Amino acid sequence: MPLTHQQLTEIANKFATPLYVYDADTITTQYQKLTTAFAQTNTKFFYACKALTNINILKHIKAIGCSVDCSSINEVKLALLAGFNAANILYTSNGIHFSEIEEAKNLGVHINIDSLNNLEKFGKKFGHSYPVGIRIRPNIMAGGNLKISTGHDKSKFGIPVDDLDKILAIVRNNDMHIQNLHLHTGSDIKDADVFVKGIDVLFEIIPHFKELTSIDLGGGFKVPYKKGDEETNIPLLAQKVNEAFANHPNPNGKPLQVWFEPGKFLVSQCGYLITKVNVIKETTSTVFAGVDTGFNHLIRPMFYDAYHQIENISNPTAQQNPIPLQAIFAKQIHLQQTEILPK
Repeated sequence: MPLTHQQLTEIANKFATPLYVYDADTITTQYQKLTTAFAQTNTKFFYACKALTNINILKHIKAIGCSVDCSSINEVKLALLAGFNAANILYTSNGIHFSEIEEAKNLGVHINIDSLNNLEKFGKKFGHSYPVGIRIRPNIMAGGNLKISTGHDKSKFGIPVDDLDKILAIVRNNDMHIQNLHLHTGSDIKDADVFVKGIDVLFEIIPHFKELTSIDLGGGFKVPYKKGDEETNIPLLAQKVNEAFANHPNPNGKPLQVWFEPGKFLVSQCGYLITKVNVIKETTSTVFAGVDTGFNHLIRPMFYDAYHQIENISNPTAQQNPIPLQAIFAKQIHLQQTEILPK
């Protein structure tokens, strides 16, 4: 259940503003939706911690039994600091120096490699001695916004599936042990069939990798931001994933574990940003409220045209300004009234 206006006001009065507040029970509820839907399957979930790296959130994620997905070596170190075992940490990064991959290897975590260049460097240095995964770009357009679509044919993420022959040559020439195939098509994906399309792409290339133990379908589950929005139908997704695997048994004879990397799905509905009005400024065309926060605390509306519900928690029955507050914020004008912003 969301925190009440009274609870949030009391917290703000105690700790002052601007202030982030997180509800751990909401995270637990979202995680249970996943584990319940996939209860009869061999599935593992890695929280994509770039969604929220607060160390106390990471500790809670670990406490409820979820693993963690990291996009940088510092996120890996933060996950270790939060108490995760290396076996439950997945590292998938893009455009980084090979030394960072080496450091991840030395820390003993799962690694997905994102480029032919780094795949060859890893193979030459470590060969068969350290199992790794390969991030494939499936050339699938998906996601709620082009800026968060990562699987299309112009995306920088992953190795294009068209380069399969080059991948296989590097793996063969360096006797590499490939344990995982990974793809991630984007964020804010509502249609479960997008994940099935990804599975179809992977099953075309799975026969080439005899030592696979898992396939990673990424994340990007849709979460509701506005009233009437629907999140990804997780039970339907589980059903379709099960059907896809039933129709495509692994030709190598080994049952493959399925990995997912939910990020926003777990945490986006748990957070609040509480801010307080500093000054009211009236002009001939509008009224501005200067507040004690800004884009340094919530930049998503400017980056992604993201919508965040705004509420006046100290006076919830006050008449709303006729100009939508969300539109004002998206135009980089500071927030109006004393309000609270769910993450």
